[in-house]
Amino acid sequence: MTPAPTDKNRPRRDVPRATGSGMRADVGDEIVVRGAAPGVIAREGEVVGVHHPDGSPPYEVCWSDSGRVTLYFPGPDAYVRHLAHTSTPDERGR
Repeated sequence: MTPAPTDKNRPRRDVPRATGSGMRADVGDEIVVRGAAPGVIAREGEVVGVHHPDGSPPYEVCWSDSGRVTLYFPGPDAYVRHLAHTSTPDERGR
């Protein structure tokens, strides 16, 4: 008999999963960094620069709370919110 899953072992369905090393973004996508409490967004910003043609990190992100652009290496608490847009290879390289 298999024990019933506990809340600790049950995957959360209300929060998108961070993709870690498999993360991919395009210019114009949003980076969302989750806060410590469930459903709380600690920080979000727009991807304004992608350094690799495949869209892998790091990214240049313009943070909505400060307007500053920083080089960002996402951690496991971050995910990409893909927005409907088209990008050219030139935009990805910026």
